[in-house]
Formats: sequence, structure tokens, C-alpha cells
Amino acid sequence: MKTVAMMLMATMMATPAAFAAGYQKTGTVKDVTDKAIVITTDKEGDWEFKRDAGTKVEGDAKKGAKVTVHYTMSATKIEAKADAKKDEKKK
Repeated sequence: MKTVAMMLMATMMATPAAFAAGYQKTGTVKDVTDKAIVITTDKEGDWEFKRDAGTKVEGDAKKGAKVTVHYTMSATKIEAKADAKKDEKKK
């Protein structure tokens, strides 16, 4: 019982770290430049990913190569909008 509880606790602690690590997409390279890479997947079509000097490339990611892109989603701006219902009540 103690072992099961410890395993459950370890899983719960590891789960947020797994989500923080990001996502991945596997496909065939359609186009690649210093600024971006475009891959094609069978089910979802084209995906374009921005590249910069900090992007690590393992192997030869050339046109036609099968690659897995590891990426994260991060907000660059968040803009809150006024609640229209609250504004109407003030009038």
C-alpha cells in the first residue's frame, strides 16, 4: 500500500513537468530556412515553426527528411476586453 501511494505521488508530481516541457509534431520537411521550418503531416497538413539562433537541430533537417519538432506555446501578449454586460448596467 505504501508503494502504491508513493508511486501515485511521484506520478502526480511528474505530470505538471511533462506538460511544461511542451509538444511535438512529426512530419516531412517541406521547406527549411534559417528563420523557419515547414513540415507536412499526413493528417494535419503543413505546420510552420519559427527558428532562431537558440533552436537546436540534431541531424540534417533538409527538405524531404522526416523530423520531429519539439515546441512550446507561449503568449506574447494578453489583452483583456471590457465586459459588455457590465458596461450596459452602468448606463
